[in-house]
Amino acid sequence: MSTKSRSTETWHLAAADAGPLIRAVPLGKKLAWEKGEFLYRQGDVDTRFHFVLRGHVQIFASREDGSEFVLEVMGRWAICGEGAAFDGKPRFTSAVALDAVETVAFDTRAMEDAFREMPELAMALLRITSMKQRVLGIRAQYLASSGPETRVAELLHRLAELYGTPEKGATVIGISLTHEQIAAMTGTSRVTITRVLKRLGEIGAIEIKGKLLRILDPSKLRL
Repeated sequence: MSTKSRSTETWHLAAADAGPLIRAVPLGKKLAWEKGEFLYRQGDVDTRFHFVLRGHVQIFASREDGSEFVLEVMGRWAICGEGAAFDGKPRFTSAVALDAVETVAFDTRAMEDAFREMPELAMALLRITSMKQRVLGIRAQYLASSGPETRVAELLHRLAELYGTPEKGATVIGISLTHEQIAAMTGTSRVTITRVLKRLGEIGAIEIKGKLLRILDPSKLRL
């Protein structure tokens, strides 16, 4: 895959995991969303979850003080909103379209019949839920750290695992996420992110050229 076409999402599925959902598309309803439109809002009660076919969806939680904590930026072949859709409780996050988005909305009230017809769909959802729990557990561990550098390092490591491309001894990842988005995902400030990335560049851990970030030495990511 060319680095020039690299997307901005921080979460996606491998083809093997997305396959059952792709085959299940006829069981859902295709929906189109404009930039800035909410797929769902925190506090809503809804039985639908979404499988992203096109575009990018930002998942975030609003704090009591009005600030927002970004959990993920979902891209093609990601699912979102499934937790609250299945347990029937108020949603604990919001999802907003960052650009033109197309999703397939699945209603959990019809899932029992769908699982009978496509048992591989149930297994795919279980695998996806397990992956999300693992990622959230790792993020919680890093967010509990007092150092913003370790939080940034965790995010960079995950982006490298998702989209990393080996190139002349380095790992190339897209850096089209803004400093504001990275700050919101790591519980820090934009100024702090700028400082951390600059510092990582100075010690030879990373190199930023245009919208591309190269991880030169993973061992130096944790300052």
